[in-house]
Parts: sequence; C-alpha cells; structure tokens
Amino acid sequence: MNSEITYLLPGVGLVLLGLLLGFAFANILWRSRQSAYKKEVEKQVKDKFSEEDRLERIQLLEEKEKLYGDHAAKLGELQKKEEHLGNRENEISIAKIEIQQDREELNVENNRAKQKESSLVQREKKVLRRDEEVSTKINEYGQKLELLSGLSSEEAREFLIEKVSEDVKARSAAIIRAERVRVKEESEREGKKIIAMAIQRCAVDEAVQVTTSSIPLPQEAVKSRIIGKEGRNVRTFEAATGVKVVVDDTPETVLLSSYDPARREVACRAMRKLIKDGGFTPSKIEDVVGQCQKALEKEMISEGKKALTEIKANRHHPDLPHSVGMLKYRTSFGQNLLQHCLEVAHLSGLMAAEVGLDVNLAKRAGLLHDIGKTVSREMEGSHVELGIELGNRFNEHPIVKEAIAEHHEDNERMSAICFLVKAADTISSIRPGGRREDLEGYAQRIMRLEEVANSFTGVRDVYAINAGREVRVMVKGDQVGDDDAEILAFEIAERVKNELTFAGEVKVMVVRETRSVRNVGRNRNGRGSRNLGNSRKGGHRRNGFSQSQRKPTTVN
Repeated sequence: MNSEITYLLPGVGLVLLGLLLGFAFANILWRSRQSAYKKEVEKQVKDKFSEEDRLERIQLLEEKEKLYGDHAAKLGELQKKEEHLGNRENEISIAKIEIQQDREELNVENNRAKQKESSLVQREKKVLRRDEEVSTKINEYGQKLELLSGLSSEEAREFLIEKVSEDVKARSAAIIRAERVRVKEESEREGKKIIAMAIQRCAVDEAVQVTTSSIPLPQEAVKSRIIGKEGRNVRTFEAATGVKVVVDDTPETVLLSSYDPARREVACRAMRKLIKDGGFTPSKIEDVVGQCQKALEKEMISEGKKALTEIKANRHHPDLPHSVGMLKYRTSFGQNLLQHCLEVAHLSGLMAAEVGLDVNLAKRAGLLHDIGKTVSREMEGSHVELGIELGNRFNEHPIVKEAIAEHHEDNERMSAICFLVKAADTISSIRPGGRREDLEGYAQRIMRLEEVANSFTGVRDVYAINAGREVRVMVKGDQVGDDDAEILAFEIAERVKNELTFAGEVKVMVVRETRSVRNVGRNRNGRGSRNLGNSRKGGHRRNGFSQSQRKPTTVN
C-alpha cells in the first residue's frame, strides 16, 4: 500500500507541475494577446481621432476662408461708403457755397424790396391825398348836379339804373329776336334740305292706283249667261262676293260696284275666270269665288312679306304680313295704301339717316302708321284706334305704336321718329299727283280760297298758287300797315281753317309794298327827269312781307 502511494506521488506531482506550467503558459499567452489587442485598439482610436482632427481642421480652414471673404466684402462696402460719403461731403460743400450765394442774392433783393416798399408807401400817401381831393371834388360836383337837376343822389342813381336796364333789355330783346330769326331760318333751311334730299332719293313704283270695276266681255251675248235664268246667276254671284253687278247698255262691258276694294278684286277675278271658262252656274260660281278668295288671301300674305322684307323688318308677328298685304286692296282718295305706306317708310328712313336716328325703326313706323285702315270697314272706331289695337296685338315697338297714334295729331312730346313719319305722311299725301282729285273740286277749292281772302278790307289782289297750298294776298300799302298785315294774315288763316276742309296745310302770305318815287333834275333836252331817288315813306320799309302759317283741319 505504501509502495503504491510512493509510486503515485511522483506522478501526481508531475501532473500538478504540468498543470501549473500549462496554466502559466496560458496566462502568458493570454496576456500577450491582451496586450496586442490593446495596442490594436489604441491604434484604431488614434487613427479615428486623427481623422476627426483632420476634418475639424478642414472645417476650421473653410470657416476661416469664409470669414476672410466676408471681411473683404465688408471692407469693399466700407470703401464704397467712404467714397459715397466723400462725394456727399463734396456736394454738401457745393450746396453750402450755393446757399451762401443765394443768401447774398436774397439780401440784395431784400434791400431792393425795402427800397420799393418805401417808394410805394410814398406813392400810397400821394394816392390817398389825391383820393381825398377827388372825393372832395366829387362831393362838390354832386352837390352842384343835385342843385342843377333837382334830384338827389339816390333818385339819380335809380334813374340811371332804370335807363341802363331799359337799354339792356332792348338790346337783349333785339339780340334774341335776331337769334330766333337766324335759328328759324337755319332750321327751316336744313329741314327743307333733308326733306328735298329724301324726296329726290325716294322712288316708288306707283303712288296712285285707280281700281277699275269694269269687266270687258268678248261679245255681247255673254251678258245673258251672266244674268242667267230669271237672274239666278247674278244673285248667286252677288251673294258670294258681296259686290253689286251692273249689266246696262254699255257695249261689251259689265260693271262691278262695291265700297270694299278687296271684295271688288275677288269679284273681278271670279268674273274674268267665269267668262274665260264659260260655266255660269250657281255651283260653279261659288267654287270659282272661293278659289279666288283663297288666292287673294295668299297674295295678301305674299305682298305683306314682300313689303316687310323691303324695309328689312325680319322679326314680326305671324299675322302681320296678312294685315300689311291687305293695304294693297285699300285706297284713300284714290291713293293705294300699300304704296303710300311704303313711300312713307322710305321717306322716313331717308330722313332718319340724315338726322342720325334708327333707320329700320323709322321705316317700320312709316309702313305701319295706317295699319288700322285694314279693318276700319269691318270694325267700329277710327283707323288710329284700330291701328293702336293691332300694334298691341302684334307686340310692336312703343315708338311704332306712338307713330300710329300721333301721325294726325299736333303733340309736341312726340319722339323724333314720329315727327319724321308725320312729315313723310304729309309729303306723300299732299304732293302733286299723290291723291286723286277731280277737276271740278279742285277748281272750286281754288275759287273758294280766293273768295275768302278777297272778302277782307284792304286786299288788292289774291293769288292761289302751288295747287292751292299757298295763298298770296297783295294788300294796299296806304290802308294796311305792318301790324295790320300780321292781323290780316291771322284772320285769313282762321277763316280758311274753319270754312274749308282739306288735307295738309295752306300757307297764307300777306304782301305789303309801298313805293315812293321822285324825279330829280333834268336831262340835257329838258324833257324829263334824269335821276331817280327812292326813299322811305311813313317810316315803313319799301318792301315788307308779313307771313302767317296756320294748320287747317286734316282730312285723310
């Protein structure tokens, strides 16, 4: 046992020694590795700190360069400011010099002003002394004038003011009268110019239309077929057309009588067609009359559209063309109404163009001013009232309706287009050839005008001229004065207005002439006078004219 322990102890010792040696070697190895790792770590730390230091230095350098650049810029600005301040100092110095010069000049001017002021004070004193002297003399002269005239200063002042005011009033009245005459002459001249230009430029196909009611027959035997058995055909025809058929002894002619031109036109067409076809039976007559009525209605609409297109009235009520077309078969004093209305429309448009108004609206108002005459035979009321109703129904422009209502009235509040329509209507109605008038009636009217004018005292001669539109009355100068001529013209115009009835106006002109002739001197043979001299007599002008225009009643 002890031997075994003896053998084991050296082995255990060796094992322990090996363990100790191994531990010591491992400790040495671990320390060496730890020192190497520490060196490596220290090296990495040193490298890291050196890189950060380099970057920090670079950043510091950049900041330094930036600071140097800012400093240089600030130095440049400071230099510029110094230069500017230097320039300003120079300017200030120059301004100081100029101010000093101005001060010196002001001192000089002040001295001159003081000298002038002193001289003015002396002059003022002289003027005051003179004013006192003048006022004293004026008082003395005023006292002398009061003594001489027997009037006080207040009375004299009032008298002078009254005389001056009367003189001013007289001169003002003379100027006003002269201006009134000038304006009237210019307005009349311009108005006549515009009207004459419009009449010259206006051209219509026809103004007066004579609607015949006589139907020519191919032979005399046709009359019996027209009459029919026991007058059956004639009665049927008259009942269908509303027209009276007159079959008399006139060779190869049948007369149709009716107050309605449209009915007469239908009857004329139906009669011509029946004569051409030769079928005079009651049924045939009714069929032909119906066909002619429809054809006439279509023709009315066509003529109405044509007239509206002619005046460029593109927008209108659907029923307006029919009413306008009916004017073709209406007459007034023998004047075709459609042609009359077209003539009025063209004249209104031409005059509206001259004065700067709406041309299309003026033409429309001129075309529709007598639209009420299309229904005046079927409805009660004047054509003006009926025209206003039609204008309201057709939704016409207010100016168009005003022209319809006022084209026969003397209303001063009418619009300018209404005045133009009224003037155009008068021109179309009263111009020579515009309306038909028989010779006997014309002669009676002329004779009646002359009789009315001759019935007054002091009238020497009377001349009715311009187709009875003007009456010139020659009076005796020794019996009728200037004022009497004015009164005479007014009285003649009033009598013509009250006793005669016609369309348009009659101009009454009273002409008064006084002459004073003297023969002065002798000729060489001693047989007569050589020099003639004209003078005034009784303060009257040698040639004096007094005019008065009055508007008589208008008949359409």
